[in-house]
Amino acid sequence: MKNNYLSLLTILLVFFINAQSSNNLDTEFDTGSNISITELDQKNVEDLELLGRVWGFLKYYHPKVANGNYNWDYELFRILPSYLKANSDSQRNAILVSWINKYGEVEPCKSCEDVSDDAFLKPDFSWIKNASISNELQQKLKFIIKNRFQGNHFYVNVFPKVGNPKFINEASYSDMTYPDDGFRLLTVYRYWNMINYFFPYKHLMDKNWETCLEEYIPKFINAKNQLEFEQAALLMIGDIKDTHANLWGGDNKIQKLRGEFYAPIHVRFVENQLIVDALFDGDKSKNSGLQLGDIITHINDKKVKDLVDEMNKFYPASNQPTRLRNISFDILRSKDKSINLIINRDNKDISMTLNLYKEKEISGYYRWYKKREKRSYHKINEDIGYVTLQNITKEDVSTLKEEFKDTEALIIDIRNYPSTFVPFTLGNYTNSNRSEFVKFTKANLRYPGEFKFDESLKVGLKRSWSYKGKKVIVLVNEITQSQAEYTAMAFRAGDKTTIIGSTTAGADGNVSRIDLPGGLRTSISGIGVYYPNGTETQRVGIVPDIEVKPTIEGIKNGRDELMEKALELINESLITNKND
Repeated sequence: MKNNYLSLLTILLVFFINAQSSNNLDTEFDTGSNISITELDQKNVEDLELLGRVWGFLKYYHPKVANGNYNWDYELFRILPSYLKANSDSQRNAILVSWINKYGEVEPCKSCEDVSDDAFLKPDFSWIKNASISNELQQKLKFIIKNRFQGNHFYVNVFPKVGNPKFINEASYSDMTYPDDGFRLLTVYRYWNMINYFFPYKHLMDKNWETCLEEYIPKFINAKNQLEFEQAALLMIGDIKDTHANLWGGDNKIQKLRGEFYAPIHVRFVENQLIVDALFDGDKSKNSGLQLGDIITHINDKKVKDLVDEMNKFYPASNQPTRLRNISFDILRSKDKSINLIINRDNKDISMTLNLYKEKEISGYYRWYKKREKRSYHKINEDIGYVTLQNITKEDVSTLKEEFKDTEALIIDIRNYPSTFVPFTLGNYTNSNRSEFVKFTKANLRYPGEFKFDESLKVGLKRSWSYKGKKVIVLVNEITQSQAEYTAMAFRAGDKTTIIGSTTAGADGNVSRIDLPGGLRTSISGIGVYYPNGTETQRVGIVPDIEVKPTIEGIKNGRDELMEKALELINESLITNKND
């Protein structure tokens, strides 16, 4: 028995080493693809679109490819020269058939199941039925679907216990900051297919993702320099409408274009206007000439509205409030050390020059929210407890239960990103009724493109330490994102919870990283997150029970209008309870 086990282990080890070696030893295109695409008419684009679909399909479905037996990036560069010379559909199809044959016969699969009847999303292979694709090629592709790879995939697996995809063995070619034609084409192919097979929210895009491959092939091929290459990638990433999806690395030219100098004040869009909503700690902020509540109407002689229209497409987000949040971080940023503003203060227009500084030169600078030095919880008075998730610790969760045991109401502030994972520890505490609060869709790696629902998760325990107060108020806004939104869902299940504020970021689900040629790095929301009844959170966000937004007048006077509304609701509830 022991010898059999060791033999099996040896076989698996040899297989793994061979798979790794076949990729690592293939160095033919390490310094460039040697592909030059000089002609790009509509027919060329259509042919390249088909190649991109077949390349991605084989990557995730063909047993020999998914097994890691070949460097699949480099196999693309090997077929491209002959493929680009094809002058008819029949010649093109013959090249693809020969390409598939190159990797040997596909053995019949005994464990491959049909797509599930109850699948939430199903793989779309309607493109295979295109009239321009020969019957021989169609039959080969269909046979691979029925006898697809079922083992441990070389290019994708899942994160344990969560289930979001983990993209592996994807070279980023970071030394090629402006990749050649072949590698730029590879960028489109890799990203489009990852989204096509493993993005749980493909059905929520504004665009039909099926059209995006054809759209972006010429944009990437025609990119004349590194900046245009990065911008093409950012535009394509923006089309999936996911706040988790942005260029998180490799966007050096974009960052250089935006500039290294920042305003010494914080701004935010309030009542559809760009408002100074905070001053930083140092003299640069105090001496800027700007005041809380100032409305910025023009920047360098351009209307703010026009600037926003120009910036929109380069700021990926799930919804417009979140996009405006991100734009506000950069709208006063510049390559120059000063910008000219027109502001409106007390209904009077004022022209001024605002000096800008490098980020490290601005005392107390922040983008999202000011760093909190105090502990995460305190009593507002004997009846009301307050806790922010911004800097909450595991120890805080235990001790606040004791401190708040005699309070009548609790305010939980999630206008931030939680420093500790608390959906269950605090969700159980604030909800005395066991109830469902979330369910997920997850990718099926044995049938890429299929997503199924998991069982719903529950919070709430009928135990002596659950919160005895009458009211729980949860504060949210556009800063509330991802784990913060998931946490808000757990609180919402509570039988005494009211959520107030404004729509959240609409990016829910654990993040999956994606590496692309040129050293580009992005990510996606890797699992679908839904309320138990199937209502979506992606793009929609956590819709508050009572909408409360800050006002310009409130900012001028330094008021926290969400907190004021929370206290008002609690006081009304306490009075009602006393009368009852």
